[in-house]
Amino acid sequence: MRNGRPSQDIRPLSEFRASVATFVEQVQVTQRPLVLTQHGRSAAILLAVDAYEALVERAELAEDVRTAEAQIAAGEGIAHGKARTLVLARLRSPAATRRHSV
Repeated sequence: MRNGRPSQDIRPLSEFRASVATFVEQVQVTQRPLVLTQHGRSAAILLAVDAYEALVERAELAEDVRTAEAQIAAGEGIAHGKARTLVLARLRSPAATRRHSV
């Protein structure tokens, strides 16, 4: 996601309603979010789909890292060698072979 340009990327909701297609195209072309205001305060953000998906993916990854760190701190981690053995065993199982051959 690129840095915003306040003169172009912050618009009142009334202006957005009057030109929805134009603003959707702007977001898709510039890959910058559009901040919509209502009564002079930020009310919503319009993002391109790929920017939204990337943002969600990064948030999910960050949450996974936080969960893993908490598990390790609580002594719930698995040693690398054991984890490797478990993963390789799953990959070699007949059920995994059928799933990957489709």
